[in-house]
Amino acid sequence: MATLKVTSQDVARAAGVSQPTVSRVFTPGVKVSEALEEKVRAAARELGYRPNTLARSLITGQSMTIGLIVAYLDNPFYTEALEKLSKTLKERGYNIMIFMAANHASDVDGVVHDLLDHQVDGIILASVSASSALTERLVDEGVPLILFNRGHSDKSLSSVTSANHAGGLKVAEFLVAGGHERIAHISGWQGASTGFERSEGFKEGLANHGLTPHAIVDGLFSREAAAAATRGLFAGGPPPDAIFVGNDHMAFAVIEVLRTELGIAPAEDVSVVGYDDVAMAAWPTFELTTVRQPANRMVDAVVEQLIAQIEGKSREAQHIEIDGPLIVRGSSRIPKGWGE
Repeated sequence: MATLKVTSQDVARAAGVSQPTVSRVFTPGVKVSEALEEKVRAAARELGYRPNTLARSLITGQSMTIGLIVAYLDNPFYTEALEKLSKTLKERGYNIMIFMAANHASDVDGVVHDLLDHQVDGIILASVSASSALTERLVDEGVPLILFNRGHSDKSLSSVTSANHAGGLKVAEFLVAGGHERIAHISGWQGASTGFERSEGFKEGLANHGLTPHAIVDGLFSREAAAAATRGLFAGGPPPDAIFVGNDHMAFAVIEVLRTELGIAPAEDVSVVGYDDVAMAAWPTFELTTVRQPANRMVDAVVEQLIAQIEGKSREAQHIEIDGPLIVRGSSRIPKGWGE
């Protein structure tokens, strides 16, 4: 015998309230008293009630779902940021729908079209870019789009990034202060604003002291490419005495090659500096000096912007850069008097 579905009217009767009160309790963003909310939720738990989100979306015109498109999750920065994004959106009453896409505009455009078919209320592109034709369609359909950890030449698109140029400059200043002169750079992918801006800041910081990079290799944000670049830097000719690596994900591969293949000790023989400050950077295995990307603040900024646009409070594009500190650990030589 089929079990009858518990309705909001059943919950209302059990809680001794009206059906609209039950709806308000289960509508994100609607405030009710704490006592009333607990009373209704207790009745709902006892009856096994689950709110009909599809019906609610038909009434409100909102699915309460955000689409997230990401190119890869190998980089631990994105897995950590994704967890924070999901938690923060959940607290605001939104669910998150994750799609993977190759890092080129045509593939991203196809995935966004799929997301639009799911009636998402907004879209976050995490380290991927979209075409101009797609952004025009999103504007026409009134679906907000925000770039996370990626800039764009189209300034009509909102974006939230770390202060990449300033971060690269900090690394150069730190390594020069440590007495390094042959400073190599295994950059992030130069086709991405993050990789390019970190490199530009780094080169500017060296130039301020009359130096140029000992070598620059595009590491493509790839562990394998970073490992190969490290082998090449030590294959012949004067080796670098320091390496700035475009993100922590690549820097871990650099340290592993130095130690396990080349017998070179980070800090003692060559300083290694990364970018992101993911949790693994503090592990004793790596003790990586790195620029911290303030993921919590970046996520908060993305969510605030996106919801403001969804709710019609703001349609003006914002381009937010959030500065982060250099975290000094044991993978690099520490300049005398640094931090005093």
